Amino acid sequence: MSDGVDAVVVGAGVVGLAAAAALARRGRSVVVIERHDGIARETTSRNSQVIHAGLYYPVGSAKARLCVAGREMLYERCARLGIPHRRLGKLVVATSDEELAALERIRALGTQNGAPGLEIVDSDTVVRLEPAVRAVGALVSPATGIVDAHAFALSFAAEAEAHGAVLALGREVVAIELAAAGYRVIASGARGEREELAAAAVVNAAGLASDRVAALAGIDVDARGLRLHPCKGDYFALAPGAPLRFERLVYPVPMHAGLGVHVTLDLGGRVRFGPDATYCERLDYAVDPGKAKAFAAAAQRYVPSLRAEWLAPDQAGIRPKLQGPSDAFRDFVIEEESAAGLPGFVNLIGIESPGLTAAPAIAERVAELLASI
Repeated sequence: MSDGVDAVVVGAGVVGLAAAAALARRGRSVVVIERHDGIARETTSRNSQVIHAGLYYPVGSAKARLCVAGREMLYERCARLGIPHRRLGKLVVATSDEELAALERIRALGTQNGAPGLEIVDSDTVVRLEPAVRAVGALVSPATGIVDAHAFALSFAAEAEAHGAVLALGREVVAIELAAAGYRVIASGARGEREELAAAAVVNAAGLASDRVAALAGIDVDARGLRLHPCKGDYFALAPGAPLRFERLVYPVPMHAGLGVHVTLDLGGRVRFGPDATYCERLDYAVDPGKAKAFAAAAQRYVPSLRAEWLAPDQAGIRPKLQGPSDAFRDFVIEEESAAGLPGFVNLIGIESPGLTAAPAIAERVAELLASI
């Protein structure tokens, strides 16, 4: 890590790897620094692995624009490279007449954002599509899908390396200093050894640590409203012998901090319920088995035959949220920080859902911001 490069990317989640690939494709020399000993170990791999259509985000927001653009780029990439995925669709279900009005608002918003084929169906159609589900109506989103998130991230790592990028794993960035021709990035290895790297640009794609990395560069994250509020989501898996089958994803009308406990499928057909949303002070990925009853109660609103004893603790993920418990909507922060006296420093902060879907489009935006390096 002693020689200088065009760009250092901090974080080897799917967004950091996609950004590295986008820069390397354009002939830039790139080093990706990752504190774990493998790629995609945090937010990328600990989520529903859903390809979002773009239903929920304010029109014109970065989340809306980049989700829709990224969705099409993701599907194209998966088809071209043979990355496992399925465009299986989803239902957003209403369990009361009041929630039917919410579905109309979601359909209007999603249509404005560019989510294709949205349709509201009645209760009989819901039962025909998903026999285990009971609802007064549902919004059908045919463009929603699922993807093997690790394989998707790995494809960007392979592309970046094929264009000369270097992955420096097991190293944590501990200092970022302005230098005559850019930045001096200092990282610490597993045994405490320190390494330095000169870079013309730095991309902060550190996910749950992105506010800390921004602070290392001298940004006052509290004054700028860039302090993260980690929000944990647990998942429970449906027992293989349980008498429930699903062909598509099933979501309730969204909650404040998340999309509510929903039915997700993996590419092997395994069913999970989750995630919930609990703001947390520390990164703890344990799942409390005692929450099974609460999960069952949440899902029984639309899957009344579900039983708590059919649920077993699965995984947990933690969202790098900018939106605090009582805050209104917060958008992705994707910003080149010349105005803060840090030319060539790009912050990617608050990249929660739909960050997996949006990753290819976020990467293209990063490359545009650093086109002059």
